[in-house]
Amino acid sequence: MENKPNQPAEKSQRDELSTDQQIRRRTIKAFALFGLASLVPYGVWKWIGSRPKVNGLPDVFRRVLDANEQVNNAFFSHRKLAPTFPVERAARQVRVNGRIGLQPGANPADWQLRVEQPALNAPPRQLTLSLDDIKALPKHDLVFNFKCVEGWSQIQHWSGARFADFVAEYKLGTRNGETKPVSEDWFRYVGLETPDGKYYVGLDMESALHPQTLLAYEMNGEPLTGLHGSPLRLMIPVKYGVKSLKCIGRIVFSDERPRDFWHRQGYDYNLAL
Repeated sequence: MENKPNQPAEKSQRDELSTDQQIRRRTIKAFALFGLASLVPYGVWKWIGSRPKVNGLPDVFRRVLDANEQVNNAFFSHRKLAPTFPVERAARQVRVNGRIGLQPGANPADWQLRVEQPALNAPPRQLTLSLDDIKALPKHDLVFNFKCVEGWSQIQHWSGARFADFVAEYKLGTRNGETKPVSEDWFRYVGLETPDGKYYVGLDMESALHPQTLLAYEMNGEPLTGLHGSPLRLMIPVKYGVKSLKCIGRIVFSDERPRDFWHRQGYDYNLAL
């Protein structure tokens, strides 16, 4: 299935890249910037380099990414589904990528999911759920082409509960505590993070409620392993893989855009396909 977490120390150290190294490997912003480099005078680049940085980028580039995000959001639709494939085409050796925030030796039996959201004229709602609570929801399979910002892709098979079913069951995501079609009543965003808080992603609510977005607890019909996000991870095929957070420990609903690990390093916040 995959390499077990008890690898030799030397290999483990080699695999554990620093944040700066991962940024260099995963950067997608260079696609736009390098193409313009030969067309822009040196003085302009010097001026850009002197500009204040916003989340890892000069402010002029950050404004361009923000504008691109608004265009993408205007075209996003629940009706647009990621292509799916027969389960026989799914990779048996699923590629491992990204270890920030993972605790491979942790006991899944000790895991709990904390859920938080504001409430109107009342204390914030707080829930603590177990994996059995998630498994009690209808189970769905998803076989799709997982895409990484590094440029590789792989057809993978995941199973779990739809995020939309999760919020409906526990009456989450809306300001009045009632689930209904996407409208002004929904909170605008949802944030997810690992139990230790070291890795975190932010999603717009419409993407989170996409019918293919899963709270996944199985890969190829087996429980998740530590390196693939045991016991529960996000799987969102309308985004690049860095948004599919492994080992979810906390979910927060908000009208303010939640912090996002790679956005803070210079990425587009949306990272939509």
